[in-house]
Amino acid sequence: MDKSNEYTYKYPRPAITVDCVIFGFDKDQLQLKVLLTKRAINPYIGMWPFPGGFINIDETSDECARRKLKEEAGLESIFLEQLYTFSKIERDPRERIISIAYYALVRSTDYILNIGLNIEDVQWFSLDEIPLLAFDHQEILDVAVERLKGKIRYQPIGFELLPEKFTLPDLHRLYETILQRDIDRGNFRKKILSMNLLIDHSDKQKNRPSRGAKIYSFDKNRYESLTKSGFYFEI
Repeated sequence: MDKSNEYTYKYPRPAITVDCVIFGFDKDQLQLKVLLTKRAINPYIGMWPFPGGFINIDETSDECARRKLKEEAGLESIFLEQLYTFSKIERDPRERIISIAYYALVRSTDYILNIGLNIEDVQWFSLDEIPLLAFDHQEILDVAVERLKGKIRYQPIGFELLPEKFTLPDLHRLYETILQRDIDRGNFRKKILSMNLLIDHSDKQKNRPSRGAKIYSFDKNRYESLTKSGFYFEI
């Protein structure tokens, strides 16, 4: 007996894509930036969406997101988390398409961006210089920014946006930039250091002035160990 069609149902099947909002932090310009790709094909040729594309039949949405990041922007091994599912009926002029959106955090200076298939250009844009986005990607961006603002206060994901070694002023400026508000520097310093999550590299700094900023790195192993015992990160 042929059972190949035993579980085949006569329902419409929408296509499914992923879209990836990639955040990077420019600590010199004190700007949070996002990575956009310029489309070389229709629809929306010449406009800027986020990296993304259709999910293959033999891959998960996570696998597709990482594949598209590599294909379209040359990004690998980065922080990536599912954001939200966007399913408005007419969000894509081609057909009924549902998008599973992700957001990613990268140290933007660590990567040389590649221009992938069907892409004319890849660029970083600050949030106050975003061009007109293709599809419903402005809505996706708005949701991603709000998620980042909330997440960075309760999980140490901000370290993903800084170089491996940084100063406390660097970290302070990052939080002020993302949260878009002033944060008392003394209280911030006291709070961060009280968590004992930073590795102090000041003894390896040559010719550092006595009052010069110390260099730190994030102790990820200690953080993961502490969370198992009920530690709660909060800024």
